[in-house]
Amino acid sequence: MKLAPRDLPGFVARPEPGRAGILLYGADAMRVSLRRQALLKALVGEKGDEEMRLTRLHGPDLRRDPAALMDAMKAISMYPGPRAVHVDAATDQAAPAITAALGDWREGDAVLVVTAGSLGAKSALRKAFEGHRNAYAAGIYDDPPDRAEIEALLRSAGIAEVGRDAMSDLTDLSRAVDPGDFAQIVEKLALYKHGDASPITPEDLAAVAPATTEAEIDALLHAVAEAEVARIPPLVARLSGQGEGAVRLCIGAVMHFRRLYTAAIDPGGPAAGISRARPPVFGPARNRMIRQAQSWGAPKLETALSILTETDLALRSSQKAPQMALMERALIRLAMLNAQR
Repeated sequence: MKLAPRDLPGFVARPEPGRAGILLYGADAMRVSLRRQALLKALVGEKGDEEMRLTRLHGPDLRRDPAALMDAMKAISMYPGPRAVHVDAATDQAAPAITAALGDWREGDAVLVVTAGSLGAKSALRKAFEGHRNAYAAGIYDDPPDRAEIEALLRSAGIAEVGRDAMSDLTDLSRAVDPGDFAQIVEKLALYKHGDASPITPEDLAAVAPATTEAEIDALLHAVAEAEVARIPPLVARLSGQGEGAVRLCIGAVMHFRRLYTAAIDPGGPAAGISRARPPVFGPARNRMIRQAQSWGAPKLETALSILTETDLALRSSQKAPQMALMERALIRLAMLNAQR
């Protein structure tokens, strides 16, 4: 039988008893792997129990030894509790052995969990599971996780309460990064809040989320956007001493001011525009950029982007002027542009 994508999270969290097995397939190996990990954990427990009641087989090996799967499904464990057999990297070449094992499945046999890559509608593997009245075939696609999936991941990590703004940030982040990276961020968040029962805040997420730029480049760009002219020369000098190049600073400035411009012209206002930024902006930095977009306004931001475009062309030309001095002058021009109220 086919298992609809909307029903898969529920099945993974609470596998239906008495099912012969499930096929998880999809082009994104990480998404398939995460579903498989969660399902096996629900079936046979944590790692200690897993080693006792889980048998792992490699799909290509079943072509040479098809009986190995049947033996694993029928084996009687010395340990109490449900058993599972996982066949990884399965292809249609393993379909005869898998079809035979499903056809001979009886109550008390191990649950068969098969993972595969992208499979067409005519795949023998898909037909084996879709045509079985007691097994599921579930396609896993590149859709971002929904609210229920995010909440399930948080519960699994031991995170009980998340503030409304933080949940909005988490949803944005889940759409911007790979699922494996998102799961790691949730784990880091759980460690960061260990022993603290207060709800997750945007500031907590900002503390563990991947940084989009180095801290000192970020500080420089905020100083420029907030017209803090006196801070610009020492920050530029420090970055230059650390080996940062003028072209990289210019690229970072273009990205920052382009975000501000996009936010400033958003029909829903700067807050809505910043919330749509990719990669997402979290915590205090988000509120700071909203204020910057409001302060500058679209006309001035257009001028700022023109100045940065001219600077970028000058940096990449054959002119002899010192590049970092050229970049510093452009940043000071930008800061003074916004200082002119």
